Amino acid sequence: MRKPLTGATRLPDGVQIRGRGLRRPAPGGPVPDFAVYLGSARLRRRHQAALLWPHEWIRWPDFLLPLDRHAAARSITHLHDRARSGEAVEVACDGGVGRTGTVMACLATLTGLSPHDAVTWTREHYHHRAIETPWQRRWVAWFAAHTGS
Repeated sequence: MRKPLTGATRLPDGVQIRGRGLRRPAPGGPVPDFAVYLGSARLRRRHQAALLWPHEWIRWPDFLLPLDRHAAARSITHLHDRARSGEAVEVACDGGVGRTGTVMACLATLTGLSPHDAVTWTREHYHHRAIETPWQRRWVAWFAAHTGS
């Protein structure tokens, strides 16, 4: 098992995943083994050259929901699986709060928390303003229902 990334959050199941905002410099220390990034084509163009490790993008407009919710759910579940296997992983959007917080709450449902408890947990342990919109809160519930968490 590799050392966790600087700034990683420990999920309720002990798995560590770093959430962050791409608009701020990456924390020092090791780079991720794998990452999932959330954003538009414009955000991808702005940051793609600096992301030198294996990663994928979920098309997810700011303050909204992923454009392909089923593909996003698969990517989030895959990210958790990779972290559980010992890889150092991160998830990030531009600011690191709304979309990234929503994914952190989804990840928390994979550890057994209810969607409501996952949102509360994420706001307490990741960022106090995480999951910024009512539809992002509802999407955490959709994710949990469709992934069997």
